[in-house]
Amino acid sequence: MSRKIRKAAVIGSGIMGGGIAALLAGAGVNVLLLDIVPFDLKEEEKNDPAARNRIVKAGMDAALASAPSLFMNKKDATLIQIGNLEDDFNKLADCDWICEVVVENLKIKQNLFKRIEGIKKQGAIISSNTSGIPLKDMSAGLSLEFRQHFMGTHFFNPVRYMHLLELIPGAETLPEVLEFIAAFGEKNLGKGIVWAKDTPNFVGNRIGVHGIGAVMGAMLEDGLTIPEVDALFGSALGRPKTAIFKTSDLVGLDTMSHVAANSYNLCPDDEQRNAFIVPDFVKQMVEKKLLGNKTKAGFYKTDLTPEWKKIKKVINPATLEYEELTKPSFPCLDEAKKKATLTEKIKCVLTGDDKGAKFAWKIAAISFQYAANRIPEISDTIIEIDNSMKWGYNFEMGPFEMWDTYGVSEAVERMKAEGFAVPSNVMAMINAGNKSFYKLEKGVKYFYDFASSAYKPVPVSKTAVSLAAARGNNKLVLGNASASLIDIEDGVFCLEFHTKMNALNAEIIETIDAAINYVDANGVGLVIGNQAGGMPGAFSAGADLSQISKMCHEKKFAEIDAFLARAQAGIQKAKYAPFPVVAAPYGMTLGGGCETCLGADRIVAHAELYMGLVEIGVGLLPAGGGCLNIWRRFIDAVPGGAHKDIDLAKLFVPAFMNVAMAKVSMSAAQARSNGFLAATDRIVFNRDNLVGEAKKEVLKMVDDAYAPPMKKPVRVMGNAAQGMINAELFNMLNGKFMSEYDAFLAKRIAFVMSGGDVNKDTEVSEETILKLERDAFVDFAREEKTVARIDHMLKTGKPLRN
Repeated sequence: MSRKIRKAAVIGSGIMGGGIAALLAGAGVNVLLLDIVPFDLKEEEKNDPAARNRIVKAGMDAALASAPSLFMNKKDATLIQIGNLEDDFNKLADCDWICEVVVENLKIKQNLFKRIEGIKKQGAIISSNTSGIPLKDMSAGLSLEFRQHFMGTHFFNPVRYMHLLELIPGAETLPEVLEFIAAFGEKNLGKGIVWAKDTPNFVGNRIGVHGIGAVMGAMLEDGLTIPEVDALFGSALGRPKTAIFKTSDLVGLDTMSHVAANSYNLCPDDEQRNAFIVPDFVKQMVEKKLLGNKTKAGFYKTDLTPEWKKIKKVINPATLEYEELTKPSFPCLDEAKKKATLTEKIKCVLTGDDKGAKFAWKIAAISFQYAANRIPEISDTIIEIDNSMKWGYNFEMGPFEMWDTYGVSEAVERMKAEGFAVPSNVMAMINAGNKSFYKLEKGVKYFYDFASSAYKPVPVSKTAVSLAAARGNNKLVLGNASASLIDIEDGVFCLEFHTKMNALNAEIIETIDAAINYVDANGVGLVIGNQAGGMPGAFSAGADLSQISKMCHEKKFAEIDAFLARAQAGIQKAKYAPFPVVAAPYGMTLGGGCETCLGADRIVAHAELYMGLVEIGVGLLPAGGGCLNIWRRFIDAVPGGAHKDIDLAKLFVPAFMNVAMAKVSMSAAQARSNGFLAATDRIVFNRDNLVGEAKKEVLKMVDDAYAPPMKKPVRVMGNAAQGMINAELFNMLNGKFMSEYDAFLAKRIAFVMSGGDVNKDTEVSEETILKLERDAFVDFAREEKTVARIDHMLKTGKPLRN
């Protein structure tokens, strides 16, 4: 039987159900979104379809209005049909997958599944998004065929952005059903799959909520404040900036308390069960409806003064009064800021001797204990626990990876000295002479398996390519501090950037040139990609602004022009290389990062792609071929025979607006709508497979007898475009949609993109537009307001509209 998900149903239209529906629609699946009929219908509303669908319509509207958006493209909403559980229940008979996302009430779920059993088609997969109700209880009394096709699919909120999907097999779920949903979840929905056991709160929330509870209790015991705890458990330990208490505000104190209570009630034998007892002050906050972001007040809130000034406040656990927030610090954090790598930062914090460092170590030791003791209770291996925390909580390292970073033996000795019980499985591992949970040998990453007392390879997708593993297997062929060229086999090489935010600098530009020469002599194709961490992460945030600022202040304008010329030459060299070049962008792909992609033969993009030519925000313009290549993208999208008949103005305005308004896509689908991705470019949902998919694209192009594109002149609008744009800018200025300096910059950008001082429909060489780009960039760099914009961005991370 060849399974396919052509139509899926999501039952429950709350924030989670709406998110799952939006994700499925984004993957091209037709979705039936159902919810209950309102209980409070008036007599005249009982036969009104709109009134009967009021709840599901409100859920759908909330999903469409969500910020950040649950939809990758609002047009995806057309694939979602809404209905209710009375009038539209029979439509479930057409669905290949039915996902239940209703209230966490066993009786309600049992009744719903009994109804579904009577209508579903043979072989349809039924799953529950429960966060903790046992599958065996939900499916009790149902047929064998139902139970064989029943499982848990636990998404994390917000569904679009969180990588984790926990899959929970039922006792009788067919292996082929599990394999199919795992493959569909990984490839089609872009999720990282963690296999969880049917235990309370599964893996991610069992470990994650335990960690939150342990921190809250220890904070009160040790006399730390909420801001001090959040300062410690943020980026210095490889965790999100939301840390502990801001994360709880985001999730909702009521939700967090519910999950904690669930674990406490259902885990009577848990040795750290008391960590799930929510502190009294948190219980009082829930009673007072201080639930976090959803009520605009939780552990933190923001007040407005009569002068409209925002004041951030934090709650005092002792008084439940809000106090003005002051930014705390500890010597260990001050030292961590000076370190370049996460490993160095973690060691600074966990081995320091100040109050904050000792607290951070105490919590780390507790988390080490707890994670090791949960195997094999909640998962079979350390991989599921580490991946759950990375994919579900946005940690850069899971507990076992952090333990390795500290040093397993060193941590164990300190734990013993300070009275922490070391888990027996870890002691057995150490006593057998094994000193780490993970190791890398000949490019293969291994994990220690407690069950077999041996190292096993970490399972990876067949498509996935690990640049770290390739580097560890001596596949680095050239590189420097900013970029590397790595052999990813089959004649394909990957050019990887590794500066801060993967910003482009002189070393990267040099490496692009060297990489193309090397691949020409030794390979068949090139991928431009990297595997930096973070959510959404940065393929490249653009040019190194600090370098540009320095040259501006020192008035080294000839050096700026030379740098731009080298950048343009490198990107153009890639564009016309005698082998295929495929860019693999994800996350932030801005400015020069975007230009690098526009110069490639093809783009294989991750679905979460925030791509744009944003240089005007710092008083500049794209000058790495961006003005040229975005215009080329628009005119090349027109079929050859229609070129002479097309009105260029209809193409020029959207192309120009991309640059002049610094438009940034909020997804790869939107990047395609904006013209950055061509029809031949691909979108990949799973970032873990992105470099591997780009490699496949290279090999396919080679197999199709790749020939480089012919260099040809560019048809431009010339003076006609400039007159048209000047009129539009006049209107925008009058409407106060832009500053006078924005208008000044935009006029010059229009001049560059339209080919300069030429007539409409003139054909100019690519070099003409490239020269116009460089000249404008250098002229802008001479302007005080541009320098002010650059410096403001470097200082604050925000654009200055002067």
